[in-house]
Amino acid sequence: MILLFCGLSGAGKTTLAKCVATELTELGIKIEIIDGDEYRSEICKDLGFSKHDRCENIKRLGFIASRFSAQGIVTIVSAINPYDDVRRELAEKYDHVNIVHVDCPVNKLIVRDTKGLYKKALLPEGHPDKLLNLTGINDQFDVPYDADLYINTGQSTIEQSTSLLIYYIINNLHSVEKVSSKVTDNF
Repeated sequence: MILLFCGLSGAGKTTLAKCVATELTELGIKIEIIDGDEYRSEICKDLGFSKHDRCENIKRLGFIASRFSAQGIVTIVSAINPYDDVRRELAEKYDHVNIVHVDCPVNKLIVRDTKGLYKKALLPEGHPDKLLNLTGINDQFDVPYDADLYINTGQSTIEQSTSLLIYYIINNLHSVEKVSSKVTDNF
């Protein structure tokens, strides 16, 4: 199972992924987090933030996720993942991909601004420190019109968001296991 997160910077994707990983591990369920920021600093460091590079980044993360998922490991891809066409491509290409929209109103994200990105993006035009490509502010973010799961971290606590995602995973994991066992039984 692949949980393909998408959401703006600061929405809580990494925090949610880590909380879910802790709980699933305690339940004996194997899980791997593919964090967009971590992979950008290693495997995807050759990529910038153009639309082409962002798409390539997500495709690489999706491929890595597919390898973990094929081994029966629940895999969370925690990245902004801004483009619907790339999310759809991965959902069609790999088995058991679930799109999870981790949402939070922009006004709350500006207050959170854990990385200082919104402050830079909202600087006046021409300012030398202005960030010109912050997704959702001055760069494109395609809101998923039919995400498999919607979590609003602006309205829910981290505990509520974690519980919702755990419930979703466990319910859908059993469906994945049933399909996998049917395939295995046919061989």
